[in-house]
Amino acid sequence: MMRTRPLKVALLGCGVVGSEVARIMTTHAHDLAARIGAPVELAGVAVRRPGRVREGIAPELVTTDASGLVQRADIDVVIEVIGGIEPARGLLTTAFEHGASVVTANKALIAEDGASLHETAEKYGADLYYEAAAAAAIPLVRPLRESLAGDKVNRVLGIVNGTTNFILDRMDTAGTGYGEALDEATALGYAEADPTADVEGFDAAAKAAILAGIAFHTRVRLDDVYREGLTDVTSADIASAQRMGCTVKLLAICERAADGRSVSARVHPAMIPLSHPLASVREAYNAVFVEADAAGQLMFYGPGAGGAPTASAVLGDLVAACRNKVNGARGPGESAYAQLPVSPMGEVVTRYHISLDVADKPGVLAQVATVFAEHGVSIDTVRQQGKDGEAWLVVVTHRASDAALTATVEALRGLDTVRGVASIMRVEGE
Repeated sequence: MMRTRPLKVALLGCGVVGSEVARIMTTHAHDLAARIGAPVELAGVAVRRPGRVREGIAPELVTTDASGLVQRADIDVVIEVIGGIEPARGLLTTAFEHGASVVTANKALIAEDGASLHETAEKYGADLYYEAAAAAAIPLVRPLRESLAGDKVNRVLGIVNGTTNFILDRMDTAGTGYGEALDEATALGYAEADPTADVEGFDAAAKAAILAGIAFHTRVRLDDVYREGLTDVTSADIASAQRMGCTVKLLAICERAADGRSVSARVHPAMIPLSHPLASVREAYNAVFVEADAAGQLMFYGPGAGGAPTASAVLGDLVAACRNKVNGARGPGESAYAQLPVSPMGEVVTRYHISLDVADKPGVLAQVATVFAEHGVSIDTVRQQGKDGEAWLVVVTHRASDAALTATVEALRGLDTVRGVASIMRVEGE
């Protein structure tokens, strides 16, 4: 039976995502009501600039008083798509205190302060949903939090930022330089005017913290995630990857240690074999590979950004939160019972690709190999090339700890025969 009293929704933010949320709520109102068991009504929209024309939104719903909106006694669910830490954190806390459930797309806030938000939601008997914070339209949070709740997830490996994937794809397939590819991404609307959050890996790191926390039932904060951006990736790195039968991707990697006693989370460029499913993810698309004991290998693929895709995830969470309101139930809260420590980057083990500028004379390779051996880093392959008095060594290692590799590189820089370490890149997905 359909409940007659509508559930009232407050929308914080009406930009690219917020306007799509409002549009879908209006155009799909009948279907949403049927799926929820009650009508859903947009009761207010908090914005910074009230004078702008917002198609499909009644002017009387628009307000600049976000605090007053979330304190209204008749609000059942608050949707937050304004981003950032404050005032979003204070507004959501206030919403919980007044009995409203929350749906948010705010990855930075969830990565930074998700634990306290979950605690507040629990205290006031409300729900906190954030599917859109991890990979926009790609269903990822709910499968990890619910569908795989009975399994043991060991690894989450993925491309979770569309801007950087577009840039690296253009460098790989069209041979463009980093700057040119970034300009193209900006012109197409994939990159913001200030692309720092994307190209320096902050966006992907926030998503990695969220995914690691859910996958491993452990609190993982943004500060726990090792981060490198792609600004230092060169055309030479791309060409070297191609010679190895690889491509370069900015990856978010969350892993459970082999002994099960710790976890790690990191974001950095890496070479992956063309045979790996993630290698074929092109343009601004996202994809995440999940490895679990019983389920095996799962891959989630789709658009990871944009107004409509992100709104799709927000509306899915809205339906879940509203159903709970209708049925007097609550959705899943935080699961952090495992309390596993997060390993520092130095303990992470993987393979490496190192390019060295060396003197063009006999005995250099032997010196370099000795340094690797002294630090316990085994060499898999070495490629030499030289021309006009210049020489290069490209070394690919077997698996070694990041700390051992760092010590090796420092020792190599101390050799008279090594003129410079041109690049270091991890090799993943094998």
